[in-house]
Amino acid sequence: MEARIDKIKQQLQSQGYKLTPQREATVRVLLENEEDHLSAEDVFMLVKEKAPEIGLATVYRTLELLSELHVVEKINFGDGVARYDLRGDTSKHHHHHLICVQCGSMDEIREDWLGPLEERLEREFNFSVVDHRLDFHGICYRCKAKNDQKPKDEE
Repeated sequence: MEARIDKIKQQLQSQGYKLTPQREATVRVLLENEEDHLSAEDVFMLVKEKAPEIGLATVYRTLELLSELHVVEKINFGDGVARYDLRGDTSKHHHHHLICVQCGSMDEIREDWLGPLEERLEREFNFSVVDHRLDFHGICYRCKAKNDQKPKDEE
């Protein structure tokens, strides 16, 4: 975790910002909950547990700054709530999501399946893709299993 915090600190410094204690507390919460797609309010509640003096406005400003600097990606899954996802160290592009329309769960696809499409866009349209995101909306395996277990008269 410390190596990732150092990298984020360097990203901030390269743009003329400091990793203040408030920003660091926010980054630590994001790192500790990396799989959870937290909203600003979720981040605030978790930051408050560690640093009660930090206000909601500070968390919002920090998340917006981190988003502008491409440290996190601000995403919306169609439910009107902005969520924040740390950008991974290992891949050029952000991961993709499977979003369940029944329960709202989000599963991730960590592989980048769109490389050949990007190459085609470059070749055919002279368009250089710098990033992309792909979200699939459907019914997750958990809801499918629940639906399969329901008696026919409940459907």
